[in-house]
Formats: sequence, structure tokens, C-alpha cells
Amino acid sequence: QGCPMRCQYCHNPDTWGCPGAEERETEDLIGQALRYKTYWGKKGGITISGGEPLLQMDFLIELCAAAKAKGVHIALDTSAQNFERTEAYLEKFNRLMNYVDLVLLDIKHIDEQKHKWLTGVSNKSVLDCALYLSEINKPVWIRHVLVPGVNDQDEYLAGMQSFLLKLSNVERVEVLPYHTLGLFKWEELGLEYGLKNVQPPTNESVSKAENILNLHLQNQSR
Repeated sequence: QGCPMRCQYCHNPDTWGCPGAEERETEDLIGQALRYKTYWGKKGGITISGGEPLLQMDFLIELCAAAKAKGVHIALDTSAQNFERTEAYLEKFNRLMNYVDLVLLDIKHIDEQKHKWLTGVSNKSVLDCALYLSEINKPVWIRHVLVPGVNDQDEYLAGMQSFLLKLSNVERVEVLPYHTLGLFKWEELGLEYGLKNVQPPTNESVSKAENILNLHLQNQSR
């Protein structure tokens, strides 16, 4: 619970704030997860998301350490908005990365000003986190929500492609079609949904974006 971003297409605006969140103990959560272990298959495990899980770094380290002690594969779903290269932050972040097997990193927009318009905040820390994860060779899947008229233009896809080519640790790029399934939550919360006139992207535009953003994988296979 809790997120520093205010994405205009967020499907969980009810998780933005922390008040009213349910408090859980580490062993209770691990026990709940392990009850579903038979469904995981050989490569399954737990995915920690939010809100923004990195806002609760101390508990996150404790949770991941306990899960890893039981042999659980751990994926961390983050937008990394609060990432910073200070000694204090990296000390905790590196401890966390010792337990995390895979980072699912959301990059909302490659253009900083457009990112601010779309999410309310800069993308500098997000992109810096991507570079840092490459430096420490942590496996990453990049997730990019494709919003027609916002980040699907050729110039932005090319910029995203150029950035991804700087990274050596990206195993997959997932282009996620924008949708309005969370619109009812905005209405229930009395929030104005700024993208209500935007339609989901076509299959053709999603395929085009996938081909452009997965160029790094094509280069690696040659």
C-alpha cells in the first residue's frame, strides 16, 4: 500500500495512500503464499507489488529473506520512483537484491516531461534504477503500458529502444495495452479520470511496439 506516482491510467488508485492498510506479519504472509506452492510449477514463486513495495524497504528485506530461506523464487514488481544512489539507500537496496531473483520494472514514458504529465513525477530515478540493475546484472523484465496518443509515437518508442539497448540484463520487454478496467475505482473515489476518452491500442500498434522495444533481444540472439 502506498505509491508516490499518480498515473493517469492507474487501475488501483485505492492503493495510493497508506492509511487503512492491513498490517501483516512476515511468517503469516509466507505461510499464505506457500499454500499455493503446488500451482507454481518449476519456475513459479511470489511476486511482490503494490502500490510501490520499495516504500517499505525494511519489511521487504525481512519478507524476502524469509521467503528465500524456504527456497521461494522472488519477483519484485516496482516503478522504482524512490530509487537513489545514496550510501544509505543502496546499502538496503543491495541487501534486498541479494534475495530478489527477478525485477519487473515499469517504465511509463521515456520522455521526462511527458512522464511528469502522465504520472505526476520525473522518470530520472526510474531510468537510473534500470541502469543500476544492469550494472549489478540483476535479471529484469521491462513493462511498458502502451497508451495511444501518449507514448505510442515513433519518437518515444525509438527513445525507449535506444535506452534499452544500453542495458545488458533485460530478459523480456512486455508491452501492456492500456485499458480502462479500473475506471470504476476512480469514480467510486470521486477522482477525475483524465484518459477517459482514450481507447485501448490496436493489436497492430502493440505488435509494432513489441518489435521495436525487443530489438535488444533480437541482437542478443544473432
